[in-house]
Amino acid sequence: MAAAPRLLAVALAVAVLTAAAAPAAALNTDGLALLALKFAVSDDPGGALSTWQDADADPCGWAGVTCAGNGAGGRVAGVELANASLAGYLPSELSLLSELQELSLPYNRLSGQIPVAIAALQKLTTLDLAHNLLSGQVPAGIGRLVSLARLDLSSNQLNGSLPPAIAGLPRLSGVLNLSYNHFTGGIPPEYGGIPVAVSLDLRGNDLAGEIPQVGSLVNQGPTAFDGNPRLCGFPLKVECAGGVSDEPRIPQGNAGMSDPGAAAEVGRRPQQKRRSSSSPAVPILAVIVVVAIVAGVVLQWQCRRRCAAAAGDEEKESAKEKYGGGGGAVTLAGSEDRRSGGGGEEGEVFVAVDDGFGMELEELLRASAYVVGKSRGGIVYRVVPGRGPAVAVRRLSELDDGDSDGAGGWRRRRAFEAEAAAIGRARHPNVARLRAYYYAPDEKLLIYDYLPNGSLHSALHGGPTASPTPLPWSVRLSIVQGAARGLAYLHECSPRRYVHGCIKSTKILLDEELRAHVSGFGLARLVAGAHKAAAAGGSKKLGSAACALRGAGAGAVSYVAPELRAPGGAPAAAATQKGDVFAFGVVLLEAVTGREPAEGEGGMDLEAWVRRAFKEERPLSEVVDPTLLGEVHAKKQVLAVFHVALGCTEPDPEVRPRMRAVAESLDRIG
Repeated sequence: MAAAPRLLAVALAVAVLTAAAAPAAALNTDGLALLALKFAVSDDPGGALSTWQDADADPCGWAGVTCAGNGAGGRVAGVELANASLAGYLPSELSLLSELQELSLPYNRLSGQIPVAIAALQKLTTLDLAHNLLSGQVPAGIGRLVSLARLDLSSNQLNGSLPPAIAGLPRLSGVLNLSYNHFTGGIPPEYGGIPVAVSLDLRGNDLAGEIPQVGSLVNQGPTAFDGNPRLCGFPLKVECAGGVSDEPRIPQGNAGMSDPGAAAEVGRRPQQKRRSSSSPAVPILAVIVVVAIVAGVVLQWQCRRRCAAAAGDEEKESAKEKYGGGGGAVTLAGSEDRRSGGGGEEGEVFVAVDDGFGMELEELLRASAYVVGKSRGGIVYRVVPGRGPAVAVRRLSELDDGDSDGAGGWRRRRAFEAEAAAIGRARHPNVARLRAYYYAPDEKLLIYDYLPNGSLHSALHGGPTASPTPLPWSVRLSIVQGAARGLAYLHECSPRRYVHGCIKSTKILLDEELRAHVSGFGLARLVAGAHKAAAAGGSKKLGSAACALRGAGAGAVSYVAPELRAPGGAPAAAATQKGDVFAFGVVLLEAVTGREPAEGEGGMDLEAWVRRAFKEERPLSEVVDPTLLGEVHAKKQVLAVFHVALGCTEPDPEVRPRMRAVAESLDRIG
């Protein structure tokens, strides 16, 4: 339907060539291609293209145009005309801009299809056509743009299926945003090949079926898939009909981090499945349930609107639902009455423990989220807000005792807040700092600074964040010294004599400068059920449960001190500070041997194997990490760390040193 305007553009471009008074004044090919775009624009209310004149020698001085090179020989490298309210279409003559690297035309009124000829722009790194009126299918040729790093086609009227070829873009590294269009069908499994670092956004389409559990799709948070009512599977809490995904599911006691209706969908699916083959009343019941859900959502929204500072925005309400916030009013930190609950389900609270934490709940829940870790304690997401640094959000698993209302719910909330406040009071350079927390009857979140270099475990044994080169000895020593100082602080910083209860190399996180931060402090009580401690008067120490070590595999059990193990090897007793010291000793052995805790020879744990090697006076080269053998100067330091580790892992807990003494001993090394 755009044939006539396109012919007009070509005719006008030819006319410019033939009418030029002198060869030196004639526009080059790039200029003619841009004039075709100007003639394809039917409305330019702001005069954004007023400087685009056919009498110019080259287009490098035109508004919104950048060139590579100088003078008349410069080639167009960028066209950026954002928010100019341009109406018209995209001419195929844009394909003549062979040196173009950036085409950015968001927030205009461009319509028609994306020209197939755009596949000729092999040097294009950024293509941003968001917030226009473009329709039709995405040209498969976009998948051949080998230099493309950022693709944003969001908020248009594009349709058809998601083109699998886009997932194969070799340099895609920034944004792949196809949200708020009319794409249908399933998510191609090829999208699992998209790098995890790419911000994938498929919200607001008509996609259907199960989210493929392959590649990077497993690490995407639910934010990437919201607003597709017929999508199912992890990370949405919407079960797929006819089977259960092999991917670990979000515990049934928590509300789903999905679209506003996801939790309700999961809640009613079993009943529908039982009756679908025998009862003709299912459609009527479904209608009743839907009406009831809609009415409930409307009532809750009205209540929240009165209580929330930025109320009245349905998009924000939907964003809150992504993390399962489906109850009473959310009140932000800084108000003394925030604990009242605003008349909702025992109240929701969002508390900024750190005064310097300025992110609000709505902003946090609207941001893109990516799964970076999973354990029995919950799921950890890397959340990238629109402004400010990324944060790590731990979504807690919890035990459900069936008493979510009444006095029990109130006591649980008070206990949770007390324990979260205790975690927040732990301030040390080598302890992961809690910045904020969120509590609802069916959802509990802890927000920390995001530490980009993974854990000591991944640095030693490999993982997604691991460096391709082994950690040198000086860095390993610095990491364990910092971790020891952090753990010693936790043991000494309060009259309550805190216990971590879950020390492992995976709990020692590394920041940009590879400084150690002890994480996971206080999770044991929150995961195992703070409500039970509250009912008992709060007599247990923080961290007294065995955290993720309980019921874990052989590697995790290797961190458990002998006096805390049951006959079968699993943790049996409440965690203690001397148990923390033993576990930290195993971490030290990991750092110097490069082996996993269960990787001692002859079926022995690492600690038992190292102890036997020293008893037999075997050469150090048989025990130490082979990558450290070249650092001859570190031999005495390595031996000293071995001796500290063996002292920490003494079978008799009374013989083990206190954590403060361990930290002082390590600080004296080197």
